[in-house]
Amino acid sequence: MNKELIINTAPSGIEIAFLEDKKLVELHNDKTDANFAVGDLYLGKVKKLIPGLNAAFVDVGFEKDAFLHYTDLSPYIKSLLKFTEKSIDAKQSAFDFSTFENEPEIIKSGKINEVLGSKPNILVQILKEPIAAKGPRLSCELSLPGRFVVVTPFNEIIAVSKKIHSGDERKRLQKIVESIRPKNFGVIVRTAAEGKSTAELHQDLLDLVNTWKEIQENLKSAVAPTKILSEQDKTTSILRDLLTEDFNKVVVNDKNLYNDTRSYIEKIAPEKKDIVSFHNNGFPLFDQYGITKQVKSSFGKTVTLPSGAYLIIEHTEALHVIDVNSGYKSIGNNQEQNALETNLEAAAEIARQMRLRDLGGIIIVDFIDMKLPDNKKKLQDDMEIFMKSDRARHAVLPISKFGLMQITRQRMKPEVNINTSEQCPSCHGSGKVTSTLLLEDEIENKIAYLATSSHKVIVLSVNPILYSHLTKGLFSPIFRKWARKYKIKLKVLANNNNQFTQYKFFDVNEEEIKF
Repeated sequence: MNKELIINTAPSGIEIAFLEDKKLVELHNDKTDANFAVGDLYLGKVKKLIPGLNAAFVDVGFEKDAFLHYTDLSPYIKSLLKFTEKSIDAKQSAFDFSTFENEPEIIKSGKINEVLGSKPNILVQILKEPIAAKGPRLSCELSLPGRFVVVTPFNEIIAVSKKIHSGDERKRLQKIVESIRPKNFGVIVRTAAEGKSTAELHQDLLDLVNTWKEIQENLKSAVAPTKILSEQDKTTSILRDLLTEDFNKVVVNDKNLYNDTRSYIEKIAPEKKDIVSFHNNGFPLFDQYGITKQVKSSFGKTVTLPSGAYLIIEHTEALHVIDVNSGYKSIGNNQEQNALETNLEAAAEIARQMRLRDLGGIIIVDFIDMKLPDNKKKLQDDMEIFMKSDRARHAVLPISKFGLMQITRQRMKPEVNINTSEQCPSCHGSGKVTSTLLLEDEIENKIAYLATSSHKVIVLSVNPILYSHLTKGLFSPIFRKWARKYKIKLKVLANNNNQFTQYKFFDVNEEEIKF
């Protein structure tokens, strides 16, 4: 598969488009004033305990307190609280984390007030960005992601990605990590680590350990609420997570960002540094790669498919609903086969739409009814294949007897919602246009002005609908009355390019007369 990353720098921030075989599958906005992004670390202050929810509200500096549930505390929460307090203490010099003595783990069925009853300052990580009226959701299960590994402090656990299928490779990676893992750090080996050398894994691990030291330093004398560490910007985090062998182009239109991106890729994958190119031909970057057009056609309530079938996408506070319609699609006389073909085409687009719009929570899809169980099973299997490249955690349930498929997809940030409609040039968004009679008077007044300005030959260009009104009447159309009244030669032309109430005047040399 051909993968491209197109990075467009704008005054409001950075727009990032991810293409697979020239088709837009992800769209990200890295705003310059963005706060509370997933992965950011904050020093927060516990404000309120809610025993009924077994949760706490934590002040991290957002307008609404952030939500922290007991299940997101981490078994090592007592160690985290001890580490936070020790790091904040300005009287102490920075300590060696490898000598840190961990506290006992908490039990899964415990109570929030037993752990956070004193309402302490606490180091937290953003699990979900603020959505609608809700504040951020927090986690105390801290993790620092690198290119090949993820480190988790306060434990000794080593895990290898299940997506690495080779048993021998999993054992090799396990042994390498066991030999290089620092004390008090758990390590999760990512899929990208497959085939990598000990030196590459060790360097990635050292970089993350240095990041943890930076967190220790930033905590010193910190006062809650405050940001302790920002997740990498979206450009580098996407490169970190997505850069694979079939990733063959990165295009950037800002020189500084181009240099940063090239340096980052040279650091994590030196053999890939030449895939970065700088765009400076003066043509809008997103237009050149067809992204603007794809955005216009992919967002909105209705999404049309190549065959003529279409999707209707609606969302509520609780869930998203997608309706599949066959439109004028017709493959043959076999209704069941038609339904299957349409549903499979729709499933591929739905998988893309979920990634593109970053739909989260519960998604209900109303497919076209099918009777055969084998067809329903094929649709479910294909939907799982279509969603295989989706980085968000998800689950696909079998089609119900009502023909509905339920999908759950991890929601970590607000849905991407782009308004693709444009203001009507005739009504300017009001839904109303000028009365024909008033428009007629407006045109006549301008003709009168032109007649007094020595224009004896005038060409009036109007929309075909307005043309039919001005030329109605066999013997005395409106425009001829104006010609006689103002003693000019007046010609009216119909032009489909004119909006309903738009009109233009041209002189004898066919040059437009501006007012």
